[in-house]
Amino acid sequence: MRRFFAEDPNWTLDTVTPLSDLCLQSIIEHFAEKPIFKELSPTQKDYVQQRLSTSLPLHVTAGLVDDGTYWERCCRERWDLCDVSEYEHSWRRMYLERHVESAIELYIPQVTDAKDVLDLVPLCKNYIKRLDIAQLLTPVKENQEEEEEQDKLSLVLETHSDKPCVDRFNFNTMLHHLTCLEELHLMYRVKQCGMNFEWPMFEMTDTDCENLGKAVKSCRTLKVLQIHLSKVEDNKCRTLVRYLLDHPSLKVLDLSHNQIGDRGARALGKLLGSSKLETLTLYDNSIGDPGAKAIGHALSKNPRLWSLNLALNRVQDDGGEALVSGLMKNSLLLHLNLAANELTTRTAVALHEALLCNNSLKAINLSGNNLGVDGVKALEEMLHHNTSITELDIRLTEAREKSASVIAQALLANQRGLEPKKSTTEDSEVKDAVNKAS
Repeated sequence: MRRFFAEDPNWTLDTVTPLSDLCLQSIIEHFAEKPIFKELSPTQKDYVQQRLSTSLPLHVTAGLVDDGTYWERCCRERWDLCDVSEYEHSWRRMYLERHVESAIELYIPQVTDAKDVLDLVPLCKNYIKRLDIAQLLTPVKENQEEEEEQDKLSLVLETHSDKPCVDRFNFNTMLHHLTCLEELHLMYRVKQCGMNFEWPMFEMTDTDCENLGKAVKSCRTLKVLQIHLSKVEDNKCRTLVRYLLDHPSLKVLDLSHNQIGDRGARALGKLLGSSKLETLTLYDNSIGDPGAKAIGHALSKNPRLWSLNLALNRVQDDGGEALVSGLMKNSLLLHLNLAANELTTRTAVALHEALLCNNSLKAINLSGNNLGVDGVKALEEMLHHNTSITELDIRLTEAREKSASVIAQALLANQRGLEPKKSTTEDSEVKDAVNKAS
């Protein structure tokens, strides 16, 4: 009998690579030239996703490779923090959204070719639901004096005037193509500007505002618009409102940390009367009584708004009473935040009267106002009749400990759906609530 011996003494038939695996390895090696994916079985797709190069061009992978291991590898190789739960547990959505955000944040007008950003739109538009832009750069120019001092190696931002004279990325060129976009968060600022710091780096220009307004109007799917730290003042606010009127889907508008005054607030009052807004946040602006009156008047006619935040403004009792008057005709508002204004006992007493007939409001924040002992007492008496209020923040309002205790017990009773307790006996839950209230 003749016998054959393998050259490799460790060779066995069991270690022969199956032909199917060789085919899959060939697909992986030539994926950029001839991508094959949809024809594979689920097991084969997993095999390919685990081995594909993460440096493949986006135009090859974006619409072809399913959400899964490949996109998770792409995300983890590029970013240290990857919370996929913020992206509906979609790794592909996370990668494409953050990739587009980065392209916009690094776009330099007059230097970067806008086509580099716009070419991403057809590839990503079906997967982008939210854009969170943390900076928008201004154009740069060579500064001759700095070049001589630093061997012609420095570039400085072109911000030499008191007024911003440069415009940022034009969202009007792309937003209408993002047919799934629901949230847009913007900050018109420059991060890590170092020694080149100038105040105009931290505000949008009139042209920026006009372009953004047109872009938002054309984006019919947008539900949330947030603009922070961009020095949006009255004129820019009025420009934005002009484009937001009758928007078919916008439900949340957040213009916190800006410079909106009474004229801007009047425009926002008109917006409340002709839009589908459900949440309006104007935290940290410069709104006074005239603006609060306009919003209060709109509140009495608005059938949709359920959350209003006017904390850290300049509202006094005239404006506070106007807002409270709007509550008497409003049956939908659930959350009202008037913290850190200039309200006193007058507003607290007016709120007492309004909440005797308003059973829709659930949460009120009056912290940081000078309500005084009488004002807090009026709120305490109101809670003996109103069973809908479950949150009432009266910290830093000169509330006495006894009143704070009674209010805390009444709120706990409302949360449990019980009659308010009249005894002063406190269990552990009451003590915690008292500490928060006082």
